[in-house]
Amino acid sequence: MADRGGFEALDACVHCGFCLQACPTFLATGDEADGPRGRIELMRALEAGELAVDDPAVRIHLDRCLGCRGCEPVCPSGVGYGRGIEAARALLATRRDPAPLARAALWALTTAGASGIVYALARLLRATGIPARLAGWGRFRFAMGMLAASAAKGGGGRGRSVKVGGGAPRSNLHHPPPSSTTSPVLLFRGCVMDGLFAHVHDATVRTLEVNGYAVREVPGQVCCGALHAHAGLREAARQLARVNVAAFAAGDEPIVVNSAGCGAMLKEYAHLVDAGPFAARVRDVTELLAARGPRPGAPVDLQVAYDPPCHLLHAQRIADEPHRMLAAIPVLRVASLPDAAQCCGSAGLFTLLEPAMSRAVLAPKIESLRAASPHVVATGNPGCIMQLGAGLAAAGLPTRARHPVELLDESYRAAGYYA
Repeated sequence: MADRGGFEALDACVHCGFCLQACPTFLATGDEADGPRGRIELMRALEAGELAVDDPAVRIHLDRCLGCRGCEPVCPSGVGYGRGIEAARALLATRRDPAPLARAALWALTTAGASGIVYALARLLRATGIPARLAGWGRFRFAMGMLAASAAKGGGGRGRSVKVGGGAPRSNLHHPPPSSTTSPVLLFRGCVMDGLFAHVHDATVRTLEVNGYAVREVPGQVCCGALHAHAGLREAARQLARVNVAAFAAGDEPIVVNSAGCGAMLKEYAHLVDAGPFAARVRDVTELLAARGPRPGAPVDLQVAYDPPCHLLHAQRIADEPHRMLAAIPVLRVASLPDAAQCCGSAGLFTLLEPAMSRAVLAPKIESLRAASPHVVATGNPGCIMQLGAGLAAAGLPTRARHPVELLDESYRAAGYYA
């Protein structure tokens, strides 16, 4: 049988419509073609040649898909919508290059060498405080708000992450874990996470060390390729996947990831390349911490709304572990908002390429946060932190967006586990 490139994942669809109320873009427009069921019909017609690849109406509705995969958990037939939309976008890419803005963003954010300069300049601009003062709803002002939201909040946080050693890192714990043995894990750094969220990498290393893990660096790793795959650039994603599989191939240690989008992509490398046991080794940081308890910290008196990233909840099906991790922080009050499972509208490059739809999807979430008035909204994906943070700033709300590991790190620091 011929390789259908991922379209076969759509075969199970029986048009039941359970997916519609789980689709943020359908809820925003009410248009069947902006929901999973309608898009599946468009994708099937594309594969069969019944609709032209350059049909502008097809492109509009497929481009509007966030790729959040919120439709997958509610589907009784097990349709692999995520694989289908990537296959369709790869087919569209054969007749149309990505938009100039998408190409520029991919070059700036993921290209080795160039991205390092871009991120360094972005951190310098962020440090001036100008992006925070300019944050607002316009396209430029929202971008400034996103950059401002990437900064470290609370205690700790460096401009650049301090790399740990190739072997076991030197411990700086005041109170080492009860067990004398440590389990080695390998840190996946990614591109946006390493460039703008190095403080989250530092918090990841520290909190894992408190719980008996020895975090080690892996040279030669590159961008996970998620942004390329979502843009239809499958061959570029495949090349990046091969590099990462080779870089991490030397051992069987778990690969720790603190970006939900990266984690979902890494766990699905087998759809792109011969990944061997690679995908089975990938673990979100909350999975590793929850597996060890984790150790309780000192009280942190904050009200937190936990907002699960789509690619953690829907793609990786990780729901309980972040809550178990946050439960190790005494006094912390954690609430889940009614629309927490809905996408925030970030979706990688979507917030740049489809700003109107992105803001429409974000709006209900901002209103829920306005009503709940938490001190912090916690979410484990860089795009979500930036999207929610920019939306909160534009709305004039004092709530701040942070990675959940930052909160555990704050608790551990207050407990005296490290300086």
